[in-house]
Amino acid sequence: MNVNGEHYETIWQKPDDGAVVQIIDQRALPHRFLIEDLTNYQQGIHAIRDMAVRGAPLIGATAAWSIYLAALEAQHTDNPDLFLADAAREIADARPTAVNLQWAVDRMLGVVMEIQDPSRRIEMAHNEAKAICTEDVHCCRQIGDHGLELITALSDEKQGAPVNILTHCNAGWLATIDWGTATAPIYLAHERGIAVHVWVDETRPRNQGSQLTAWELAEHGVPHTVVVDNVGGHLMQNGQVDLCITGTDRTSRNGDVANKIGTYLKALAAKDNGVPFYVAAPSTSIDWTMTDGRNQIPIEERSDEEVKFINGTDGDRIRRVRIVPENSAVKNYAFDVTPARLVTGLITERGVCVASETGLLELFPDKFPVHGR
Repeated sequence: MNVNGEHYETIWQKPDDGAVVQIIDQRALPHRFLIEDLTNYQQGIHAIRDMAVRGAPLIGATAAWSIYLAALEAQHTDNPDLFLADAAREIADARPTAVNLQWAVDRMLGVVMEIQDPSRRIEMAHNEAKAICTEDVHCCRQIGDHGLELITALSDEKQGAPVNILTHCNAGWLATIDWGTATAPIYLAHERGIAVHVWVDETRPRNQGSQLTAWELAEHGVPHTVVVDNVGGHLMQNGQVDLCITGTDRTSRNGDVANKIGTYLKALAAKDNGVPFYVAAPSTSIDWTMTDGRNQIPIEERSDEEVKFINGTDGDRIRRVRIVPENSAVKNYAFDVTPARLVTGLITERGVCVASETGLLELFPDKFPVHGR
């Protein structure tokens, strides 16, 4: 997608140095656009944990490239297999909620551990990491095509008046390799001349909405308005939201959705006001082994520092300031689970389906064991 008119993806191999993987450091946005070099797998882990990269698909891609970096390092060790296996465990443990992380590590290990020749192993790791990224771009574009049909239908109903879409957190191209999940239909609608307007939740405490989604949309000229997290219900009560689309970090087989904290409250408000609530769910973010997301999806609890402090700029400097009393206790749950009954539908790369095991089985029969069990 575009940054100052130039096309970028979110992670790539440095053109003049195959031993370096580059990322956009999302911690600096929207104040600065910084590119960070990853030269070993430990730096990849740090980028995931410290949210220099975030979003389930991008976390998976970063894990894949981290395995590639580990393969480069492994060739200089006494026991390359053991080094790679240990590195893979560390990478998989970087964050708990996004299923893409373990999926990517398993997929990479399935390729590289079958090969003993170091040069060939590195080549295959490189090719597989690139393939994961290429597939994600294609997947997001397909989600965009299917979600575009929903926006087009609403535009027709409104006789061309702007379709107001509310989204939460950042499920844009910064959370994927390109296009995004929840934003892909929005970008396609905008490109095709369909009038859209996006309500952007700020998404405390990391402010992925106000800092990332808003920045993305501004770069593309998409009309949008940033609102505080608790405004969504008011907007829906007053007929100012036509459609909600969010992303997902892990969707269980029964259609329960784990996404950034606050998503559940938006789904409740949407249900109460008859607003369609859709989740853009690439199949890589669906946990086919998990039958009950509400009780089985692990919910990450992050550092209380994220709540106690906030970053901003005074024009020249990025400053970090405390906003919570020093003696106040803080809990920082990073995700919540929206039950399938509140989800109007899942927008996947294969189409839109009901948020249920039956709905997913219709689109992904190949992902289910025999008889869907």
